[in-house]
Amino acid sequence: MLNLLPPDIKKSYKYAKQNVILRQWIVFFVLAIFGIGVILSYGLFTISKNSNSYNNQINSLNKQLASEHLSSVKMQVVNISNSLNLAIKVLSNEILFSKLIQQIGAAMPSGSVLTGLNIDQIQGGITLSASSTDYQTATQTQVNLSSPANGIFSKVDIVNISCSGQGASSNSNYPCSIELRALFNTNNQFLFINQGNTK
Repeated sequence: MLNLLPPDIKKSYKYAKQNVILRQWIVFFVLAIFGIGVILSYGLFTISKNSNSYNNQINSLNKQLASEHLSSVKMQVVNISNSLNLAIKVLSNEILFSKLIQQIGAAMPSGSVLTGLNIDQIQGGITLSASSTDYQTATQTQVNLSSPANGIFSKVDIVNISCSGQGASSNSNYPCSIELRALFNTNNQFLFINQGNTK
């Protein structure tokens, strides 16, 4: 088909066609830029939202860790305090037998000997066994040990005295045996905890 239009009109049609194509590309680019802007805006909003959520979680975890650390420290302090109280309690009842036996031996009257001692279940109590030459010496043992001048016991009671073969000692020089129950004087120098007060 022959195009008999003048060259000016041909150029006008050609430019018109190019303008249409150019407008289409411009619209496409505008829509693409708008789409990219929407996507970027949504991405930034999502990132900001997630960032705030993560920050809240981090703050919550930090607070939780801080509170757990505090409770752990408190528990350690309580355990140390309990251990210290237990040590004090044990030491307050710890008897220095080497000094105690020497003092009891010094308080025993002439004609009597200490044959044994036993810690009672009662706190601060002790059971003493002794042998003596006669009944009077056995009772004098109780009197001497309960004397406040010794500073050993606050109270000494006679549990049993037996002489002349009735549960007496096998040693013929000391035919009488005596069993005593005594309570320590709280200020005596034979408890480990009181050693600092004796100087």
